[in-house]
Amino acid sequence: MGDLGRVIKVAGPLIIAENMTGSKMYDVVYVSDSRLMGEIIEISGDMASIQVYEETGGIGVGEPVYLTNEPLTVELGPGLIQSIYDGIQRPLDLIYETAGDFITRGIQVPALSREKKWKFTPIVSAGDKVSAGDHLGFVDETTLVKHYILVPEGISGEIISIESGDFTVEEPVAEIKTQNGSKAITMMQKWPVRKQRPYCQKVNPEIPLFTGQRVVDMFFPIAKGGTACVPGPFGSGKTVIQHQLAKWIDANVIVYIGCGERGNEMTDVLLEFPELKDPKSGEPLMKRTVLIANTSNMPVAAREASVYTGITIAEYFRDMGYSVALMADSTSRWAEAMREISGRLEEMPGDEGYPAYLGARLASFYERAGIVKCLSKKQDITGALTVIGAVSPPGGDLSDPVVQATLRVVKVFWSLEAKLAYSRHFPAISWLNSYSLYNDTIKEYVEKNVHEDFFNLQADAMRLLEKESELEEIVRLVGIDSLSGEDRIVLMVAKMIREDFLHQNAFHDVDTYTSIEKQYIMIKTIIYFYRQANDFLNSGVDINQIEKMKVREMIARMKYIEDSDIEKINSIFHDIDSELGQLKKDDET
Repeated sequence: MGDLGRVIKVAGPLIIAENMTGSKMYDVVYVSDSRLMGEIIEISGDMASIQVYEETGGIGVGEPVYLTNEPLTVELGPGLIQSIYDGIQRPLDLIYETAGDFITRGIQVPALSREKKWKFTPIVSAGDKVSAGDHLGFVDETTLVKHYILVPEGISGEIISIESGDFTVEEPVAEIKTQNGSKAITMMQKWPVRKQRPYCQKVNPEIPLFTGQRVVDMFFPIAKGGTACVPGPFGSGKTVIQHQLAKWIDANVIVYIGCGERGNEMTDVLLEFPELKDPKSGEPLMKRTVLIANTSNMPVAAREASVYTGITIAEYFRDMGYSVALMADSTSRWAEAMREISGRLEEMPGDEGYPAYLGARLASFYERAGIVKCLSKKQDITGALTVIGAVSPPGGDLSDPVVQATLRVVKVFWSLEAKLAYSRHFPAISWLNSYSLYNDTIKEYVEKNVHEDFFNLQADAMRLLEKESELEEIVRLVGIDSLSGEDRIVLMVAKMIREDFLHQNAFHDVDTYTSIEKQYIMIKTIIYFYRQANDFLNSGVDINQIEKMKVREMIARMKYIEDSDIEKINSIFHDIDSELGQLKKDDET
């Protein structure tokens, strides 16, 4: 600890202190003898403005401020997976055991256990040359995640000694001879949350990140290492979509940040996740998940920190070579925290009172996503970090500054509509307003690994939905009977796409997740029905008979067929042909 500062003003979470000469921006300090943790966010002469991450009630002028001369850091090492942290990486489960239901002011509990021993297995030997980012060995943290121990940044040289065995995160597992003498390497390293973790090179994202959600994977896909935002009004299902993505997304590690969410929603997450099974392994999903819970009743300043804490942990797992998916729910609450602190600092407000640097902060957050070639020079390690942020604009207004600033930096826009949610269509993602800029980059991979016809079917389905939107106004004015047979088939098939394909029940055991192979066969079946119905209509079959076809019931039930029985969907093609053929015969007789 450094010298003592003195509190001269208290304004909510913002504290002004004097005698702070020598302190730096973003240094951590402890306010009063209660040791309330805070961070310096503005310096003027020997005075500093401090945002305190805890409730400041009762703090008065003249109380001491203890300097640490270190920035806000997170602890990175074995023990992160399955943990539940608050916004500044305090483990909530340990705090509950220590202090009860509420976080005691000033409580300090290490993020990683100092007592627990982990079995370390080396993968390099004494005498080997290593550099920053190389894997020294691993710990089997859970049955789903092998936790690699990395050579810290700035260290390279020859391994003097390395041993296997059981160690705590603070005990040395290796010693490296560097140009500046020997360095002991422990399994834990610390990293400043506001500083991006380094890498060698960013790679163009070309591999799709399948989510099991049909509207996403088929129409608005996201790439591994990509960015997406989910804006929508209250009640449109942002949190449910974030939960679904966290449960089913094709990633090795999930980091879920509940940033300013309601307490009951975070409670649902904390209760649900331990019960969920990973679709690939059958193990509990928590075994590859880190949760950061910063509910709306927690101090506002910690809300901003929670986003940086989460993305730093995500970058750490990316550096091991994993595909990591980060969910931030929601970045609007983070922006509101910035606005409140900015107002207390008396900064010049920008649009709707948000600080002028709102766009820059959002951009710097989303820019930390990507596929990267990691630092290691001799081990070819590539990791991916995908960032998906929910946005909660007031009243669902997409012209809100947070939405607009986010759209400038992300490449996928899943627009949620209250109208769809109120009509019980979930996910309530608008197929007319949403977009993905990754279609071209992932095209080669999808055509090679799923089917070369994938994007043709996608385009056909989207054309039908757009045509339906045009016809709806005519139907409202003059009724469906005035339409031509071709247009009535368009309406019928577009309804199939909406209700039998895009609509997905998050609480149904089978429908909650759909593999990309099953999605392809489902949409192929619907488009095949459309083409065959048109052909038979043109050969004289009555449109009213086509609308009453029994095979439509089978198409509607496709979503409930398990992936293991996918051949049952293929049999529907034959049923379509035979029923239409029978209609043709009946018509001729």
